Amino acid sequence: MTVPRGSSASLPGALPDAPAGAAAHGAGGATGATQDDTARVPAQAGRPDPARQRGDGTGAHPVRPRITELRLSAFAGHRRTTLPLGAVTVLAGRSGSGKTSALRACAALARLAGGAVLAEVFPDAAAWVPDRARPDAQRRRGFRIGCTADGPEGPVRLDLAVQAEPELRVVGERLTAGDRVLLETALRDPGRPTVQAAWHTAGSAPVTRAPLPGDRLGTALLPLRVAGKTDGQRRVLAAAEQMVVALRSVYACEPRPDAMRAPVPTGTGHLLTGCDNLADVLWRTRVECGRRHALLVDAVRAGCAGPVTDLRAEPLGDGTVRAVLDRGAGPATALARLGDGELRYLALALVLLTGPGVLDVDTPGEVPDAMRTLTVLADGFDRALDPAQRSALLGLAGRMGERGHIRCLATVSDGSWAAGVPGVTVVDLEP
Repeated sequence: MTVPRGSSASLPGALPDAPAGAAAHGAGGATGATQDDTARVPAQAGRPDPARQRGDGTGAHPVRPRITELRLSAFAGHRRTTLPLGAVTVLAGRSGSGKTSALRACAALARLAGGAVLAEVFPDAAAWVPDRARPDAQRRRGFRIGCTADGPEGPVRLDLAVQAEPELRVVGERLTAGDRVLLETALRDPGRPTVQAAWHTAGSAPVTRAPLPGDRLGTALLPLRVAGKTDGQRRVLAAAEQMVVALRSVYACEPRPDAMRAPVPTGTGHLLTGCDNLADVLWRTRVECGRRHALLVDAVRAGCAGPVTDLRAEPLGDGTVRAVLDRGAGPATALARLGDGELRYLALALVLLTGPGVLDVDTPGEVPDAMRTLTVLADGFDRALDPAQRSALLGLAGRMGERGHIRCLATVSDGSWAAGVPGVTVVDLEP
């Protein structure tokens, strides 16, 4: 699959058009604020199709929310880019094609869904404004990103417009399910730190209006603001929960071999994104989940040189643990002696074989791990790996993706070796 990148002549003002039958709002400014104060969201009759709400995974939509599309309407070098995401999606392209920026956008949406403020997520916000984006009369420039989360409520779309200059703030957000706009926000008064929000009610009034903070994702705040008394409000809450759960199940994995070689103190047993504390995680998982640990040992055997009979953590006298490979009759090998490729392979295999309960990933309240689909972001998936390692690792990702508990969005420079791997979709990005 090839995804062309559009021109970047200017940054248009509006969020993507709302579906037919949704609230109609005008566009204003260079950053995406909507301007029609009199717009209304039509009332919704009834609840969503029951086929969306099955619990066995066999209905029209997956029971576990997952991100199925990433949209980069105007972000860094991307313009009008839509990336469909399968169980395992590999973005391929040469340097500068936008692979890393796509993963950054996905990770940014995940952090915003977890409640982070814009300044934390985009400390260098101007760097994500398309190069040729022209400011409006008020010297404003910004970027637009979005995604789709599928789940029991069907596909739910989130689109976000952010003003990066002269001041960082949200200027437009839209949450849509089917032909219904469930939430829409707009910047009305640049002098206030808020946006005006309208969410679907379908009660005595078709919508409820209230200000929301201009530095946060409004969708993540809806459970605190929507009463859930009407069918319309309950649909808003269900769609918002689906989107938030899907985004908060994103895990950006960036193994750092140098940090993985040193002994680490025992702690929570949750794997950090840099995999620095891999030894501590092995100390926990080897005891708690023997079946998955055996699968990990099998995977390591395929990717590490020499015989491997076990992978374990051993305590040291100073309260730390180190990870070692058991070699059978021979002496064990400390991970400190492994090469960068072997360490990256080991760390990524561990991530693919575990889940939210083991990884240091944001946890939505009252959502059991069994009801979540983890989305792993792996930039430079094949970095330092030899051909046998990268093929074995991608095959493992494909097999785990087929089970439905984990998905993977990875980047590589040359995707030709990944084509044809079962369960894997290769997307070529054209500069």
